Amino acid sequence: MSAKKGHIKQRLLNILFWSVISAAFIGPGTVTTASKAGVYFHYDLMWTMLFSIIACLFLQEASARLAIYSEMSLGEAISKHFENRSSRFIVLPSIVIAIILGSAAYETGNIIGSVEGLKFVFKNVPTWIFLVSTGIFVLLAFRLRSVKIIAQILGGFVYLMGIAFLITAITSKPDISEVLRGSFIPTIPDVPGAGMLILGIIGTTVVPYDLFLGSSIVDKTQSIRDARIGLSVAIILGGIISMAIMAVGSSITEGWSQESIDNLEFNFELMKDGLYLNSLINDYAVYIFGIGIFAAGFTSAITAPLASGLTAQNVFGKKNPEKWKQKSLRFQLLTGGVLLTGLTFGLLNIKPVPAIIVAQAFNGFILPFVAIFMMMIVNNPAVMKKRINSHFNNAIMTFVLLITLLIGTINLSKAAESIFKFKIENTDLFFSVLASVNLLISLYIIIRIYKFRNKKLRITNNE
Repeated sequence: MSAKKGHIKQRLLNILFWSVISAAFIGPGTVTTASKAGVYFHYDLMWTMLFSIIACLFLQEASARLAIYSEMSLGEAISKHFENRSSRFIVLPSIVIAIILGSAAYETGNIIGSVEGLKFVFKNVPTWIFLVSTGIFVLLAFRLRSVKIIAQILGGFVYLMGIAFLITAITSKPDISEVLRGSFIPTIPDVPGAGMLILGIIGTTVVPYDLFLGSSIVDKTQSIRDARIGLSVAIILGGIISMAIMAVGSSITEGWSQESIDNLEFNFELMKDGLYLNSLINDYAVYIFGIGIFAAGFTSAITAPLASGLTAQNVFGKKNPEKWKQKSLRFQLLTGGVLLTGLTFGLLNIKPVPAIIVAQAFNGFILPFVAIFMMMIVNNPAVMKKRINSHFNNAIMTFVLLITLLIGTINLSKAAESIFKFKIENTDLFFSVLASVNLLISLYIIIRIYKFRNKKLRITNNE
């Protein structure tokens, strides 16, 4: 009986540990993108959230499976995959730079968002005090001896934040039929900024650096079954929280005319007012929102610098382990640089909402490239020790790649229209051509991966 209790306790600790993934993707970016989607489009973009949760589940599971079976992190596996190729001199630095830039962009939103949350609770404190205090607390978190301790702390913040937003969503009484329609019938509103917002939702849920972070911190001695259970609970919980945030946003403009919604300027104050409208919360709304947005920002403010440091360590640390260990000057300069970027932009007093959405969209642009490398690695028998990806998993990951590529290129086309002052007349035809091109690109990539995989399998079988 005691053994059974011990196993249950271990399962619960495992779920709490994997909550670091929820903590990483539920930041101010989630609150901003999800609530803004609800405010302007009600539940029409709920499908984007559902897609992001499924994509996050499959990609994070692949990252954990890679770490457990190969006993390597994603960064180490990519380094091994390209170790004898001349392309490594371009590929490896490019991956690290992309993750660092993505983490720095994300950190900007994290710091700004957490400070905005504190300003709701403590109204008369100067902003710079919050910025400096947040930076100091993040640095103190880095001083902890074990990354597992950080993961457990993050899990606690995630659940605290989750209670706040779930209570708010329940009291807003969302229309279930509208939620289901928006979840399963994809639409892309033909209005400026919609593409950026969709990419932002994906970028804030399927965080590219999360894939590197998850494979770095996973206990490689645990079973893949326990890892899957922990990941599934943490990610689905994070997804439910994200959907709840969108529901709260929708409740703000429920019953408004389209003209009124179009003329509305979105900001954090609007979200706080939306929480206030729910009768069960009333005067506590400001504290629930303030604590929630601070918790979201602070947890992600820890994981972003940590992920960038671990990625560089895993990619470059094999040849110079002493120079890249966590107490080394290089590691500390890198993580400190990401944190300093967020603090610097916070001190510049830039508008939080546009900065956060741009940061999430930037991570959405990076995602397809990280997904391609992930697909390469989990289909490499030399790395996975014959535990290569199933055909079903490859199909799902190819679909994720297709959708992220399509949304990214749509966003680029919208940006080109704005910059060069032209208008695409036949949007249906253009979308069909764009979808076809991205489908061919996705199929070409997976076919190349299968050719490489089959070649490696033949070599392995002949040995």
